[in-house]
Amino acid sequence: MSIIVNQNVANKISLVCFGEVLWDCFGATKRLGGAPLNMCFRVKSLGIDAQMISAVGEGELGDALLDELKEKQLSTEYIAVNPNKNTSTVQVTLDSHGSAKYEIMPDTAWDNIVLTDEIIGKVESTDIFVFGSLIGRTDTSLITLKQLLEHAKFKVFDVNLRAPHYQLESLIELMNSADFIKLNDEELYEIAKGMGCKYHSLEQNLAFIAKQTNTEFLCVTKGNHGALLSIKGKNYYNSGYLIDVVDTVGAGDSFLGALIYQLCIQNDPQQAIDFACAAGAMVAQQLGATPDITHQQILEFIEPC
Repeated sequence: MSIIVNQNVANKISLVCFGEVLWDCFGATKRLGGAPLNMCFRVKSLGIDAQMISAVGEGELGDALLDELKEKQLSTEYIAVNPNKNTSTVQVTLDSHGSAKYEIMPDTAWDNIVLTDEIIGKVESTDIFVFGSLIGRTDTSLITLKQLLEHAKFKVFDVNLRAPHYQLESLIELMNSADFIKLNDEELYEIAKGMGCKYHSLEQNLAFIAKQTNTEFLCVTKGNHGALLSIKGKNYYNSGYLIDVVDTVGAGDSFLGALIYQLCIQNDPQQAIDFACAAGAMVAQQLGATPDITHQQILEFIEPC
């Protein structure tokens, strides 16, 4: 039996991601993006049935985004077209180390996702529900998210802090609703401190959040230093892989997709964290958030022939 769901074959597991779909703009070049979309693409590419719940605007940008999703064999069934809001774009700036800064357009189509019977039914029939923190920056989508959480079986919260688009009180409420929390080390320390944590080590801060939120599954990424996975109080580590970083956009999202995939298909947390760190590293050494990477390529990256 797998760690997360009571199934052991990837193609029998279903997952749905709720949140932003957008264009990452690097100067004049635009690439498909949005943390939940990047994660959805990666987990589907590894063999799990995965779909997005989101929205785009009418017009050329929205049409092009939906067309590209179809080219990547991602369903657009639950992506609404809003005639009154724009398709989201994000201006991305990379520093000399490939790390990204984001300028996110306000009040876009995905900020205004309205609850429908169709998306409720989709969430109810799906094994895993994945959501992030950015979707909570506006009341409309946040209200929809909270209602969908009431119908979800297993809830994965991917914390992505993008100042000024979050509030500690809302983050804590969402963490309390989650079965699995993933964040990076900077986010971990910021949130734990805001919740009153007085400890210094990564492990102590993670244990503090686990206790405060009553969460048994947590993961914190550490950039090029790997990640820590905590399951029911037991910790598993990967120290990272030595690569030449080209572009970190989407690396953490592919990490999470690969991690969830592994935790669904087998019961070895160490193998899962090793596999996930490898997937994230492979994305970081390429341009774009959704490069094509196969399961076999990830295994060969971990243990070259």
